Amino acid sequence: MKIRPLHDRIVVKRLESETQTKGGIIIPDSAKEKPIEGRVVAVGNGKLLRDGKLRPLDIKVGDVVLFGKYAGNEVKIDGEDFVLLREDDLLAITGGEGAAS
Repeated sequence: MKIRPLHDRIVVKRLESETQTKGGIIIPDSAKEKPIEGRVVAVGNGKLLRDGKLRPLDIKVGDVVLFGKYAGNEVKIDGEDFVLLREDDLLAITGGEGAAS
């Protein structure tokens, strides 16, 4: 996939949610909620500040992030579904290189 988001935008691939509860109940596709966790697959150059300087993003490709349920725009690239978000839409880094130990 060749894509480079502009400015402070990030492309995220949603991680698959669990299909079975801890009690063993299988959840059908129609009852599943959209996952709010995803892996970053592409990042922009950074946020353009009012003074004209470019602030690099804190997020890196490979980071696992949390985002709001209705945040961003859903796009389809090469037959795969992705979410296009701004850095401000992200809630936390949960895994990958950028997560705190």
